Amino acid sequence: MKAAATTPPTDLGTPPLDPSWVDEVLLRGAGAEPCLFLDEPVSRDELRRLVGARQATLSAAGLRRGGSVALCLAPSLALVANLLAAWRIGAQAALLDHRLTPFETDRALARLEPQVVVSAAQPVGSGPARGFYEQQDVVTARPGRPARSSHAVVQLSSGSTGPSKIIGRTAADLVAELDRYARIDGVPRAGERIVSLASMVHVLGLVGGLLHSLHAGVRLAIPRRPTADGILATVAAGPEPTTLLGVPFHIELLSWVTEPPRLPQLTGMTTGGELVRAQVHDAFVDRYGIRLGSMYGMTEVGVIATDLFGAHRPELTPAPGITLRSVDGELLIAREQSPYLDHDPSDATAATRWADGWLRTKDGGAVDPDTGRVRVLGRLDSQVSIGGLKVDLTEVEHTLAALPEVAAAVVVFGTSIEAYVVPRDTGATSARIEAQLTERLAAYKRPRLIHLVDRLPRTATGKLVRDRTALSGAGRPPQTPTAQ
Repeated sequence: MKAAATTPPTDLGTPPLDPSWVDEVLLRGAGAEPCLFLDEPVSRDELRRLVGARQATLSAAGLRRGGSVALCLAPSLALVANLLAAWRIGAQAALLDHRLTPFETDRALARLEPQVVVSAAQPVGSGPARGFYEQQDVVTARPGRPARSSHAVVQLSSGSTGPSKIIGRTAADLVAELDRYARIDGVPRAGERIVSLASMVHVLGLVGGLLHSLHAGVRLAIPRRPTADGILATVAAGPEPTTLLGVPFHIELLSWVTEPPRLPQLTGMTTGGELVRAQVHDAFVDRYGIRLGSMYGMTEVGVIATDLFGAHRPELTPAPGITLRSVDGELLIAREQSPYLDHDPSDATAATRWADGWLRTKDGGAVDPDTGRVRVLGRLDSQVSIGGLKVDLTEVEHTLAALPEVAAAVVVFGTSIEAYVVPRDTGATSARIEAQLTERLAAYKRPRLIHLVDRLPRTATGKLVRDRTALSGAGRPPQTPTAQ
């Protein structure tokens, strides 16, 4: 780990960030006990030593309290150490996903204007995907700007339905979320283990995985290979009661295992992200015999509502301290301040997404007035009008994905409803798929165009991309269903 010989930044951000929370909330605890499991276990003493070393290197590059740093690292011990070191200095840390292209990374850095950038000495190659990497980092000072707010972490939204938004969260907000986790029934406690499949540069893996584990004394393990065999081998490697943390993609991946090994330590799985189709949920629970819980959240807020035992599916209970309401079919969350940091005056995101203490989720949903539980109905932009009739594209997509000949599907709307389908075998045709849909969906809901593709693009967090431009080059020529 080395610092590049460039001119360090000198101006300081305002207001400065109080760094004391890092040691008080995240790094306290018995020193010899392992807290992270990558290739080798990492004790708290070793983690504190690594954080101290990275703190010295970042300080030598000119990072100061109130400064700004961007971390362009893959999930790794280097990422963890640099993030905690930046917070220990009192700097604002922006997390950029290592899977971004150089063009996307440069564009993000131009928007963020950090004073220091930490990147990998050797970029991740094109080999098989990994859950974590061994990375040698390079610290480079640049003529950026100090933090323009008191936010501790800056993240980019997933961009699954549009351009990424710049989102900031304060240390107090992160600590409050950790407190919510501590009060949710079913969340792993001290002495238990989380096997995290969610990237730690995004909110589920960052707070629900890394930060909660450090705060609560939970052992955090990350599979080297994010394959079904790699995940199950990581579960088998420890005796502690273990919860898997991932997204629906991981549920489907594990559901393909016909005869999973006996894993008595595996007690449950928690999934965030998109809604889990009922068919996938039931198949997973039947195969593994464990609870499959749901967690609803946003990058802007973190965890919002949960049903970690599947007791109220498809309803969820708001997390402690979260106030929700439904207005015109949209879920709103009480937030004192806007989480958006976009400084482009032409960007109206903050004005349209947050106002008068309420954050618009852009998710459809309803809150039961008697129980207070919430039912999330999917993205509002998935609701379209066909000939004056309302169609929920999420319903069409789930129905299509549940067909026996379909492995995965995305449904979008342009001038008409279109479907992008990954078939289970090479003999599948749009006519056969359409015939099955005829029994399940009214004519006005059915896709007018079906594209058979070999794969569907996903965001860095594993969410399916629903942008027609990204989907258009996915594979085979489109096939038009029979006339309706």
